[in-house]
Amino acid sequence: MSLTQFQSKAAAPARGVAVRAPWQRSLLTFLMVVGPGLIVTTADNDAGAVSTYTQAGALYGTHLLWLLVLLLPTTYFVQEMVARLGIATGQGHAAMIYRRFGKWWGVFSLCDLLLVNFLTLVTEFAGINLAARQMGLSPQAAVPGAALALVLLVSTGSYRRWERMTIALCLLNVAWFALAGACHPSGPVVARHLLTPGLPPGGLTSGLVFLVIGIVGTTIAPWQLFFQQSCVADKRLRFSDLKWARLDTFLGAVLTVAVAGCMMLVGDLAFRRHIPFADPAQMAVALGRPLGPWFHTVFLLLMADAAILGATAISLSSSWAYGEVRGWTHSLERKITDAPGFYGVYVLCVAAAAALVLVPRAPLQLIIVGVQVLAGVMLPSAVIFLQLLLNDRELLGERFANRPWNNVVNWTIIVVLFVLSLVLAAQVIFPNLFPAS
Repeated sequence: MSLTQFQSKAAAPARGVAVRAPWQRSLLTFLMVVGPGLIVTTADNDAGAVSTYTQAGALYGTHLLWLLVLLLPTTYFVQEMVARLGIATGQGHAAMIYRRFGKWWGVFSLCDLLLVNFLTLVTEFAGINLAARQMGLSPQAAVPGAALALVLLVSTGSYRRWERMTIALCLLNVAWFALAGACHPSGPVVARHLLTPGLPPGGLTSGLVFLVIGIVGTTIAPWQLFFQQSCVADKRLRFSDLKWARLDTFLGAVLTVAVAGCMMLVGDLAFRRHIPFADPAQMAVALGRPLGPWFHTVFLLLMADAAILGATAISLSSSWAYGEVRGWTHSLERKITDAPGFYGVYVLCVAAAAALVLVPRAPLQLIIVGVQVLAGVMLPSAVIFLQLLLNDRELLGERFANRPWNNVVNWTIIVVLFVLSLVLAAQVIFPNLFPAS
């Protein structure tokens, strides 16, 4: 080929690939829509989740697996409402609460969110701290390094770029299946405890009640509602994208609950072998002795990955919510110079949480589990706002408003969450209400 022919060919316009088959169009459309649902559910398996689920397995074996089965539809229905509301309004959750319920309730919900988010963000850096120690790294270097990475992750000025990198972190969760398989759980026992609700040996104790509320709080958290709706709005999903957004959310919920089950199975090995531990990072090292160094290395890396995923999602939910309320520019499509307030809130949250975790002798494991319980207690009020918004037919129209069966399911979820919150309050006020664990 002559140089002239080569230059002529190189200068020719690139030809697109024709997509004719319906399944190809559907697949490409789904790949364009996928992201918010997968990220919000997978990111909920954060450092607090690793600690809570592995602790549940280590204390009670596989006896609480059935709880995850019940939480799967709960997770999907709650997040599906969020996706539907985001597509219908094109606005974030905080902005909608201000618009429909007024300034007082808007301030209440925002303060509620920012408090729980910050405390949860502390647990993410606590997880990084614990994992770094067991990997022989200095927390004084690892924690600030993770904070810097989190800032760089969101500061590219491109929502798509952030989403692709975050989805890659989400997909690392499949390694939990390898860890669970290496623990060789009993198939019949796992199946029985998955399908048959029941209490562990010892019955209803204060420790069990505390842990169950923690599991609920880490599986469905208030920040998820704000994050996914703002994420949908920032991605500018359209009415025609709703069915794919639902599929995105459903697949994310299935992956999240399955990975949570794997975390319980890893903890179950510690239960069966009577291995003592103080936190999941110590558990990783202890289980690595019989299973090999690869096990504790992968465990600790997954724990750090979970913390980074949770930290970026939680910080963004705070930044989006605060930016919506203040009327600031709040989009990952904007550069830092174009949205200084939005990115400033993100950086402030990350930096403050990282600094707090480096305080000497901070009770990190207690903070991690306690925050999950606090999230479970505060969740009902957040879900009620969501439920009321989804029944506003003037706002959403008949297509996007809740159906009667939606309301039955959602009010049932709200009642159950309120009952759990009351049980926890009763346990605090009357310490002898349940037997000691």
